[in-house]
Amino acid sequence: MPVATQASLKGITPEQLEATGCRLCLNNTYHLGLKPGQEVLDAVGGAHKLQGWKHNLLTDSGGFQMVSLLKLAKVTEEGVRFLSPHDGSPMLLTPEHSMSLQNSIGSDIMMQLDDVLVTTHPDKARMREAMERSVRWLDRCIKAHKNPDRQNLFCIIQGGLDLEMRRECCREMVARDTPGIAIGGLSGGEAKDDFCNVVATCTELLPDLKPRYVMGIGYPEDLVVSVALGADMFDCVWPTRTARFGNAITKHGVLNMKKEQYAKDFGPIEDGCGCPCCRPIDQEGAIGVTRAFVHHNSAKETVAAHLLTIHNVWYQLHLMGGARDAIIADKFPAFVKEFFNNLYPDRKSYPSWAVNALKNVGIDLFES
Repeated sequence: MPVATQASLKGITPEQLEATGCRLCLNNTYHLGLKPGQEVLDAVGGAHKLQGWKHNLLTDSGGFQMVSLLKLAKVTEEGVRFLSPHDGSPMLLTPEHSMSLQNSIGSDIMMQLDDVLVTTHPDKARMREAMERSVRWLDRCIKAHKNPDRQNLFCIIQGGLDLEMRRECCREMVARDTPGIAIGGLSGGEAKDDFCNVVATCTELLPDLKPRYVMGIGYPEDLVVSVALGADMFDCVWPTRTARFGNAITKHGVLNMKKEQYAKDFGPIEDGCGCPCCRPIDQEGAIGVTRAFVHHNSAKETVAAHLLTIHNVWYQLHLMGGARDAIIADKFPAFVKEFFNNLYPDRKSYPSWAVNALKNVGIDLFES
């Protein structure tokens, strides 16, 4: 899922996002609650109408801002007290207020307010407090949710890197029977082996027929390995943020289009890519962009960032679509091996964390 934090994917229109094949993207409750604010959201009829997006929306509850805006936030049992990054004004985000804001936003999937800590937080007692508080806050969210018939509330599993704490949280969250389940608190600087252990531990305990959402995951290797470990949904700002730095995501790795080697390269951003930017100009809806054009504009014009954003979003969505098709065709191990072979032509450079995690679920990257 691409991240449109403040109701827009930076630099591209809703129509351009739709053309990538995107049918579910993210908005952020905390930021929309500050600006444009709940009164405007109610008046316009929700975030779909505000941003002209006719497909699905998922809203983060605002809990992640406990980490990203830690200096501006104070957590108590009541909720999270923030100082606005816009004007310094105070804001109290409680489970009830988070639900009210998300009801006004009208998101198709809404997240519970959880007590979020980075996984590397050294205080185990505080980690347990956050995990148990997240369960209590879920109960308050369920009670406060006004539209359960048309908005799907997902719980969020916490517990840091403590696998037993994660198991305990899974059992509590599964008992609440929400439409979907998220694994939260990752992407906090933990080792990749620890990340994989947490995902695998949680997915083993989750119901088969409910979506499993690993929050904040965006690197292609992380996506493919997490799917192998049993996860279904992901989001991250990285694909769009890295586009604004002039980087194109391809099946052979990330290309820095600012490099001089692309100045006279008149091929597409990626050969064989089906995104609107890379398709030949004679095809319907194609832009036919060259690497030389992106290079020429990447340091001085915003158009390069716009084009790379379209390309990167399409790449990530196409990667997930390929994984889905491979699973349905019962060819997923072959898909994973091809993915890593494209990314790392020398097998000796395969990351050990990915090799180990995949081997644990029966996929041997070194097996022909």
